[in-house]
Amino acid sequence: MNYIGLMSGTSADGIDAALVQISNDGKVSLLATHALTYPNPIREAVLAFKHTADNEIDRAGRLNVVLGELFAQAALDLLKEQGLASDKVSAIGSHGQTLRHQPTGPHPYSIQVADPATIVERTGITTVADFRTRDIAAGGQGAPLASAFHRAAFHNPNQNRVILNIGGIANVTSLPRDPNDPVVGFDTGPGNTLMDGWTQRHKNQRFDTNGGWAQQGTVSVALLELLLDHPYFAEQAPKSTGPEEFNLQWLDKIIKKIPSILSAEDIQATLLQLTARSITQAVSQDLPKTHAVYVCGGGTHNTTLMSVLQQEWGDTPVATTSELGIDPDWIEACAFAWLAWRTLNGKSGNVASVTGAQHEVPLGAIWIK
Repeated sequence: MNYIGLMSGTSADGIDAALVQISNDGKVSLLATHALTYPNPIREAVLAFKHTADNEIDRAGRLNVVLGELFAQAALDLLKEQGLASDKVSAIGSHGQTLRHQPTGPHPYSIQVADPATIVERTGITTVADFRTRDIAAGGQGAPLASAFHRAAFHNPNQNRVILNIGGIANVTSLPRDPNDPVVGFDTGPGNTLMDGWTQRHKNQRFDTNGGWAQQGTVSVALLELLLDHPYFAEQAPKSTGPEEFNLQWLDKIIKKIPSILSAEDIQATLLQLTARSITQAVSQDLPKTHAVYVCGGGTHNTTLMSVLQQEWGDTPVATTSELGIDPDWIEACAFAWLAWRTLNGKSGNVASVTGAQHEVPLGAIWIK
């Protein structure tokens, strides 16, 4: 059975579309991929929702439909490239674009847009979307949701593995070799979001290619310590976060506390170290028996970050998920294709020990073609 997974992360760079084949026992084979980059006005409209602003309802409603069109286009482009008719795809699993993630408090919620009704109308393919809401209703954080897929695709009875996804926000899934031990997963904190935002501000580029700009700077120990004082890092899992917590406005406030003047590249170097240190400290403290770390997401292309991660972990080997058979750029899109398959078969999609939900539940709502 063929499925398409659609994913856009907190970096809001664009849409990843993955065509996968899923066997009756749930084994996933990645067949083809397509990336659709957001036009700059659309990306700016998405990023504007990191903070409250006037007329949010109207802007969100319009953006929901516009992104629905783009998500549908990403799926159609993928099918066209592969010469595959839409009736050969069982379903689309669409994560959508997160606008706001507030998983705590008396009325927790998480909002993703990219109208699934528009997707099914434009593609003619049954679409599963709104994956996070059900987990939150069951008492969970609604994130991370890829952990169930990580377990299905990457568990190994001979190795305690950590799957590390470095998107805008970084998250980990611990896969103990003993199947009786619980799977653990959580957001560790900022992945690329602060580095990308700082690069955009000072270099007018979406990201720091290979971490080359960060390499030109010197890490500020004083700034790093203040950044690591954020209370999120001390919280116990299950936990999840987003740009609502880690953003340039927060960074600017912290920088003002430093008596010395730091160059832009020094701050970039420190932000890269913040990502690496917050990840490695979280794994060392909460997942001390890790044998190997396998990385996916856009952070794998930051060769400086990958090198620093290996230095921080010492003898624990750090590789990408390519060594496990799936390209690291497409793990999350594959995950939401797989989650759509789970939902259509009445199977649970969350891992309660990861999200904190009271029990495991099927995720998402179904828009039938």
